[in-house]
Amino acid sequence: MMSMIFTNNYLKFLIPTARHLTSTRSNLNLGDEMKTLNDNKQYRKALELFDIFNESNINKCSNWTIIQALKACTETNNAQRGVKIHHLISSRLKHDFYVLPSLIQFYMQCGDVNRAQLLFDTSTTKTLTMYGTMMKGYIKNNLPNKAIHLFKEIKDLDEVIVTLFFNACAQLATNKELDLLKTISSKIPNSFYMDSYLLCSLIDAFMKCGDVTSAKLLFDRSTKKTLPMYRAMITG
Repeated sequence: MMSMIFTNNYLKFLIPTARHLTSTRSNLNLGDEMKTLNDNKQYRKALELFDIFNESNINKCSNWTIIQALKACTETNNAQRGVKIHHLISSRLKHDFYVLPSLIQFYMQCGDVNRAQLLFDTSTTKTLTMYGTMMKGYIKNNLPNKAIHLFKEIKDLDEVIVTLFFNACAQLATNKELDLLKTISSKIPNSFYMDSYLLCSLIDAFMKCGDVTSAKLLFDRSTKKTLPMYRAMITG
């Protein structure tokens, strides 16, 4: 409660003061201030602060600040504002693998899969984060087949990517996906199984695909059973 009161009082000071500043670099670390607002779910205030500093100065705006602005747009489903930011920074996007994942996530959140796909396809540097963002977006928009297809293109996997793959398989829940689950789960490093999110998603996928035996085996072997794991077993 006290933290929220402090934050609100601080914001009352910050926004009016910001209107009198002319340089984001010298007067305020704008990206960090916007992150504070976003972390406190003050997304509209974050966008207001962004507008104050960048109405005519977008080209000098840091990647970190752009990411926070897109985060606020994503959380508020503010499609118009996000598209406007995209247009303003379009000239620097092709080689910008820092901002692109946030922009892709924004379009996926808004349900514009085609535009997210176009951004991904035209990127000259596809990072693991971008692959993960695309897979998550496909799953959110009920396109698990596309997520699985994209997964097959990735050479260096991490726990996040594998977890998303398991989620996509769970969404389809067919015998074909069950075979894929067994193949991939047998090939990933043992260290991946230390990730409770990954393990839970695999248990859930096995249950949804009808392989109760494999799900129960994983559950029984787990030394750190989480509530989501119990939930996956019960609801499955």
